Amino acid sequence: MLRMITGRPGPSGFGSASTAEQVTHAIDGSNLTAIVTGGASGVGLETARVLAMRNVHVIIAARNMEAANEAKQLILKDNNAARVDIEKLDLSSIRSVKAFADNFSALNLPLNMLINNAGVMFCPFHLSEDGIEMQFATNHIGHFYLTNLLLDKMKETAKATGIQGRIVNLSSLAHLFNYKEGIQFDKINDKNSYHDKKAYGQSKLANILHAKELSRRLQEEGANITVNSVHPGLIMTNLMRHSALMMSILKAFSSFLWKNVSQGAATTCYVALHPSLKGVTGKFFNDCNEYEPSKLAQDGDLARNLWDFSNNLINAALKT
Repeated sequence: MLRMITGRPGPSGFGSASTAEQVTHAIDGSNLTAIVTGGASGVGLETARVLAMRNVHVIIAARNMEAANEAKQLILKDNNAARVDIEKLDLSSIRSVKAFADNFSALNLPLNMLINNAGVMFCPFHLSEDGIEMQFATNHIGHFYLTNLLLDKMKETAKATGIQGRIVNLSSLAHLFNYKEGIQFDKINDKNSYHDKKAYGQSKLANILHAKELSRRLQEEGANITVNSVHPGLIMTNLMRHSALMMSILKAFSSFLWKNVSQGAATTCYVALHPSLKGVTGKFFNDCNEYEPSKLAQDGDLARNLWDFSNNLINAALKT
């Protein structure tokens, strides 16, 4: 907590005050290709901008294509040599995720990094077009399915280039504020038991558990890909549109805990690009340093149950 407040660097040499540009200083990503979901605004846009600054070919995956194009132009305005493309992706729609993966495959590009950044937060109860609670559908199921669809491409790229692939899930310390059982498998879509804050925490716990289980599976397989999850920090972005007043009041009393967008993107960029993290997998990072998540987030049985549950939800949706 003291490091979080003071910005004092941790063992990595970086801390809460570090920016995305600082943690990627002098790193050349010219031989890398990355997908950044939700890269049209907020932390996602800053992540895309800094990766492009480090010569990474960035694919911005976004639901709003007008906003995605504006983000691309903003990046190009400051860096006309940047390699940035945009593709449509609505993570709350399983069919949109499949269409995005098919469209990306048709581009015949390599894929070194997948940044699962996009999300929704504290929204009122609502079901996705697939009949799944919206926070769980967007924050977890969409990214879970997208990752599975892109894994073969990442494995092929890692094998062909010898460069280790990296998957980064944006989670949150909000995973600590959750339903008692962690994941309400039998009540995912139950309106009566829905709590917007706990449902968000549930989806963020799912992000960590997904990274944990996928990391385990890839290690067993011997695939040259790491999977980690990160907490970006408290940042006032469009993600908080459903709770803007509450967050503004909170920020007034805890301004020392809040970050700007560049600081918020630092941990993502550090985990995605820094050479010191080669081979590091299945970990949770906060302020650019390893951080121990909740006991539920370290529960291997819960992670495996979530994996099977997620596949079943997706398979059921694809049959309708």
